[in-house]
Amino acid sequence: MKLKTALWGGDKPGRAVTLGIQHVFAMFGSTVLVPALTGLDPAVTLFCMGIGTLIFHLITKGVVPAFMGSSFSFIASICAVAANCGGKDFAPYVGWGIMASGVLYLILALLVKLLGTKRITGFFPPIVTGCMIIIIGMMLAPTAMSNITTAVADIPVWKNWVVAVVTVAVIIIVMFFFRGFWKLIPILFGIVAGYLTALALGMVDTAPLAEASWFALPEFTPFLQGKDWSKIIFAITMIAPISVVTFVEHVGDITANGAVTGHNYIEDPGLHRTLLGCGLASIFSGGMGGPAATTYSENTGVLAATRNYNPATLRIAAVFAIVLSLFGKVSGLLNSIPTAVMGGVSVVLFGMIASVGLRMLVENGVDFTKSYNLIIAAVMLVIGLGLSSGITVGSVTISGTAIAAVLGVILAMILPQEESEERHKEKAAKN
Repeated sequence: MKLKTALWGGDKPGRAVTLGIQHVFAMFGSTVLVPALTGLDPAVTLFCMGIGTLIFHLITKGVVPAFMGSSFSFIASICAVAANCGGKDFAPYVGWGIMASGVLYLILALLVKLLGTKRITGFFPPIVTGCMIIIIGMMLAPTAMSNITTAVADIPVWKNWVVAVVTVAVIIIVMFFFRGFWKLIPILFGIVAGYLTALALGMVDTAPLAEASWFALPEFTPFLQGKDWSKIIFAITMIAPISVVTFVEHVGDITANGAVTGHNYIEDPGLHRTLLGCGLASIFSGGMGGPAATTYSENTGVLAATRNYNPATLRIAAVFAIVLSLFGKVSGLLNSIPTAVMGGVSVVLFGMIASVGLRMLVENGVDFTKSYNLIIAAVMLVIGLGLSSGITVGSVTISGTAIAAVLGVILAMILPQEESEERHKEKAAKN
């Protein structure tokens, strides 16, 4: 009976499997988009996210209906590491950074367990986390436009623009005019529309698809293949600090899931367990050559749309993702997608990342008439965006993102939140 509950969660097998497959497709577009944009292997990503989801459910006692997907927040840092390492052998170095971010999650889980949730989240006020998310999105803006404006082989740039515009238009149409399940996968619709347009314009190189085998194990790139310590340190300092942002996102996703299902997952099974599960999933993924794992907002949308809160559904989805990773043609198809398609997707996606940061500032009532918020935002945005290549000290390069995060936390701790005039009035009133 316990095995049946773990597999189907009380649902009929056919219904449970169907709902599980639906979850995979809802998460599929976003999950494979990260490797498509960064150069990591899509099949490895699917495999790692499937295993990562099972790890997460094991740690959280199987009560949280969540799927581990590849995190967008790490895209800029992964691209920076890839550029620094050169060639195609960057994945093991990315793995070092992803594993370090997972270890940081384990430390955060321990701190939450020892100190309590409120004390930990107090180090990251909305002005800091909001600006960090904005920096992440805006750092990627040049990459999005480069994918559109750079001519590839003998393909004229105007074709890139046609494909990108079609991609963006379809994403917008799906987001605004589709309903139900289809509304949850606008990125996937955009990629399909852009791909078909590129195919019609003769822009698609089908060689990767034709050469791929039907069934094959994912091409794992274990982190131990990366042996250059200067590159390892660069990757760790570039990638690990992003956990500061994803920690807050994680809390938001778990809280949102609880709001939909009516269960407080922050208390049961506990925030420390969800952080631990997410961290271990990232460590596994990074170790095998995949991206960082995170809880997905898309997952919350599917829960709300279907009203199916059965955690077993997500475990079925995880198994299906693993099976899907074994089809070599899937990776071949994804590798044949033109950069113009990814450019169009990126225009929406990267802008939305920055917009999420702005929304966080608005929803938390951040008052920019106060010098406290103005100074923190000014320093973080200029440092984070201005130092796009980071600062090199000897053989170690510290990313602008990491510097901005540290400065933001320090300023938030030492600056007075009240204006000098307000403090003077308050002091005078007490006297």
